[in-house]
Amino acid sequence: QVQLVESGGGLVQAGGSLRLSCVASGRTFSDYAMGWFRQAPGKAREFVGSISRSGGMDEYEDSVKGRFTISRDNAKSTVYLQLNSLKPEDTAVYRCAAKQAPYFSGSYSRQYEYDYWGQGTQVTVSS
Repeated sequence: QVQLVESGGGLVQAGGSLRLSCVASGRTFSDYAMGWFRQAPGKAREFVGSISRSGGMDEYEDSVKGRFTISRDNAKSTVYLQLNSLKPEDTAVYRCAAKQAPYFSGSYSRQYEYDYWGQGTQVTVSS
């Protein structure tokens, strides 16, 4: 089992920034590719970004490219999501997810590919 705990959410004005963190425990963090997803009220959960086991590969949903950056620190068992130039439409609960993956694999963007999920952290962007 892998336990994931997110933090760093909050209320921010449009144009502002936040950094979300997701700390993993229970298994070897570097064995897992990591992803971030979000769900706004009344909408389906959607992919935000993901990063490979080594951190060498990442990918993003089109609407966040150039504004959000995902990174990881395997020594701290933590994955981060830096959110810049926030917009009201970024308001959502953000959840991190972990997928056990082969060493030379890339990143993963599909929800069903992930094995473990955190509870989420709320991000609210005011206009």
